[in-house]
Formats: sequence, structure tokens, C-alpha cells
Amino acid sequence: MGLLAVLLPWLRRQWCWADQRWWRLALVGGLGLRLGLGVARSWTPQLDSAFMSNLSKQITAQLWAAPANAFNTLTQAVTVIRIQNEAGADYQAVYQGLSNTWFLVKLLALLNFGSLGIGAINGFYLSLFAFVGCWQLVRRLAEVFPGTPAGAGVVAFLLWPSVWYWSTGISKEAMLLGSGAWLTAQVVGKLYGKGRSGTMPLGQQLRWLLGSSALAFLHFKMRYFFAMPLLGVLVAVALLAGLKQIKVVRARWAQVAVLAVLLAGGVWLAPMLSRGFTANKFTSQVIKVYTFEAYHSAGKPHFEYPALRPTIESFAAHAPLAVANALTRPWLGESRLPMYIVAGLENAFMLGLVVLAAVAVGRGRAGHLPFELGLGLAIFCMTLAFLIGLTTPNLGSLNRYRSELMPFLVLLLLQNDYAAALLRRVGLGAPVKDEL
Repeated sequence: MGLLAVLLPWLRRQWCWADQRWWRLALVGGLGLRLGLGVARSWTPQLDSAFMSNLSKQITAQLWAAPANAFNTLTQAVTVIRIQNEAGADYQAVYQGLSNTWFLVKLLALLNFGSLGIGAINGFYLSLFAFVGCWQLVRRLAEVFPGTPAGAGVVAFLLWPSVWYWSTGISKEAMLLGSGAWLTAQVVGKLYGKGRSGTMPLGQQLRWLLGSSALAFLHFKMRYFFAMPLLGVLVAVALLAGLKQIKVVRARWAQVAVLAVLLAGGVWLAPMLSRGFTANKFTSQVIKVYTFEAYHSAGKPHFEYPALRPTIESFAAHAPLAVANALTRPWLGESRLPMYIVAGLENAFMLGLVVLAAVAVGRGRAGHLPFELGLGLAIFCMTLAFLIGLTTPNLGSLNRYRSELMPFLVLLLLQNDYAAALLRRVGLGAPVKDEL
């Protein structure tokens, strides 16, 4: 009832804002896809969802039985607990503070107080969060960039098959994409909307700061090697947009140079903030994950890097192939299983968009998205493609893990004038009123 008291008025405001038929169809269709699939997939949780759901119920019981220990249980850096598996056997589990599995288990443990541990309701909660985060970005892009195709965000974040399929239910991807998209919406609105004028009331500025900080924290906790590229790019784009506003940097080559310097500075600074970002830690962790995934992918559709070594030089040599694998695999015909066929068709369609975008750029029809934002998101997509392609040789896992990468990439591929014309032809291109 508490959730509905907030959700229904919010939906009513979105419905009033979406005063065109296609926007309302996008709102209803996107929400229906996410919630329907999320509830269905969480009705009887499987695999990771089942493990996290089962563990969260035990944590909820512990919090209920000893509320005085709740703060330590939820915040300590290393947690050692005795838990019971589905077979009823007890065992000891140790979780580090950066474990995204443990973080999501704690979130589910808190949600269980409202859901009574029912998987379908928790799946509803997380799917709703993913949709709201994506909708915030889709709407914000349409409002602050009226010259860009409004349908690009709808297709990329609400309708692209692998995005709404994987970012639903009891999953890390739902929280990861929801927080990342919502945070991007916050930054885009601040940089390019009416909030950049400096006339935003103090209370509204404070809400923006607290909300953005919470989203950044959540995004980082869900998958920090994915979050750092996005956070770094958003900070760099904000600084570059500020330099443009005061007319310090205008030429595109200068913007590229400044963005490169800012991101290089972030890479240099990151190891000083945490040992987790040192070169040795990074390379060893990547090799560890790749080896584990490759071993468990035997007999399943996958690819391998026989010459991969735990050095920066080896990673750089494998980078082009890793990016290509992340963006194109599985290929059509690589497997006859239905999921791989659907993924192959999606990849083939995306490659068509890549060709269309390349032709548009070559003819000077790249679109009207601010150059620094488009460049920053492109760097983010390539960085994520490199990380995913290098650590995830299993094609099924690959299709799942890139569900945060794909909507940003598709958004960029649909910015050009040719793609905008196609979107208008199918009724996904009418502008909207600016109500920031």
C-alpha cells in the first residue's frame, strides 16, 4: 500500500506528460514488459535468484530475531554467517564488502519485510526500479534534446529485447541498469536542462545531490568494474560541458583531448583510492574470472583466448577481439538453441545499425546529440565491451552481462538522421514538450 501510494500518482504524472499516443504506448508497453516478465521469472526463482532469495530469508529472520545486530550485519566489511542450503545442510559463508551478491542479498532481506519473502513480489520491486530508472533517462533525453530522435531512448532502454529480458526480476542486472540509467538522467538534466542555469532552489539542489549520490553508491555496489567507467565518463563529460559553457573549449579536437586527459587522470588516480584498481589486481582478477568462466563453459557455446596472459600488454593486444566478441557473439548459426538464435538475430540487426550509423557519420549526418556526451557514452560502451568480452567467454552469460552496455550503444546508433527518419516512419519520433 505504501508503494502504491507513491507509484500511482507518479504513473499519473507520466501519463499526463506523455500526451501523445506513441509515448503512452511506450509507457504502458515498457512497464508491462518489465513487470510481467519480472514477476513471471521470480514466481519460482531459479539458480542465482533462488540462492539469493533463500539466503535473504535467513538474513531477514536474523534481523527480526536480533534487531540490535542489524547495523553490523548490513554494514560490516567482512561478514561470516552460518546459513542453510536448500537441502537443509548448514555451512559457513564469508562475504566481502564488495560482493555484489551479498549486497543484493541484503537489499532482498530488507524487501522481505514488505514482501514476506515472496519471490514474485520481490521480482516486482526490482523490475519496477529498473523500469523507473530507464524511463527517467528516456524522458530526460527527450526533454533536454528536442532535436534528437525521441524514439531512440524508447527503443534502446524500453523495447530492446535483451535489455528488458535480462534486466528484470531478482537479478543484479535489474539494479545495475536501473541505477546507471537513472544516474545518467540526473547528470544529463543537470548539465543540459534548466537546472544548469543555477536558478534551481536550494532544496531541489540538495535533493538532486542526495539522489545522485545514492544512485552512484548503488551502481558501484552492484558491479564496481562496470560502475567506474560510467562514473568516470559522467564526471569527465560534466567538466567538459562546464568548459564549453564558459567558452574555454570549443573545437571538437580540443574536446577529445580534454576528455582523454580527464579519463587518463581518473585511471591514474583510481589505484590511489583503492587497491582493487591497481594494474596487478585488475589483471589477476580478469584472468581469474576468465579462467573460471572458460572452465565451466566446456561443452557449451563459448570462445577462448589461448594466448591471454595477466599483463597490460596482453590485454591491449586482445582488446579489439574482446570488443568484437562482446558486440557480435553469438553469430547466427552458432547454436540451434532458441535463446542463441534470438540473440544472433538481435546482433545481426545491431550490426545493421552500426553500418547505417557509419554511413551517416561519413556523410555528416551523425545527429544532434552534444558531441562531448556522445563521445563519453561511446567510450563507456567500448570500455564495457572490452571488460565483458575479456572476462565472459560463455555466450549465454555474455548476452546477460552486456544488458547495461546495449541500451547506451543502441541509443548512440539511433542518433543519426537516417535512423531518426526510420523511427519517425514507424511512429516513434514526435517531439515532446519541455517540462523539466
